[in-house]
Amino acid sequence: MTPSEENRHQHGTTGDLRAVGVGQAARFALAGIRVINGGLALIAPGVIIGRFDKQPGGDSAATYALRMFGVRTVLLGVDLAVLSGEPLRRALGQAVIIHGTDTATAATLGVSGRVRPRTAIPLTLISLTNTALAITAYLAARRDEK
Repeated sequence: MTPSEENRHQHGTTGDLRAVGVGQAARFALAGIRVINGGLALIAPGVIIGRFDKQPGGDSAATYALRMFGVRTVLLGVDLAVLSGEPLRRALGQAVIIHGTDTATAATLGVSGRVRPRTAIPLTLISLTNTALAITAYLAARRDEK
């Protein structure tokens, strides 16, 4: 075995390093998305309500729900940024479920006609992107534990 091959054998292949980098990037991207969107829902729920073509100040139930959603989303984002080991793997597994459910809900709302296509399509694509980030980060974390 050449010294280069021995080094790759001991320390993993370049592909492994790239996969870890992609997993970390996905994890921190999802953490940032959660903190930003959660903060927006918490501080300025009218901005999100406006995306659904409603009057931003006219729906107090939506404002209340978005603020509840916002604080939880910020905390989940912080968890992704600061946790490590088993707690991080658990949070990443939950992220797959959370964002997968978000994607299914957005798509269902669009297909059923409860949300207009011009709103449902971007919401579904955004949720699908978050789901892909969660899956990527989760798989990288699982690979790292082996």
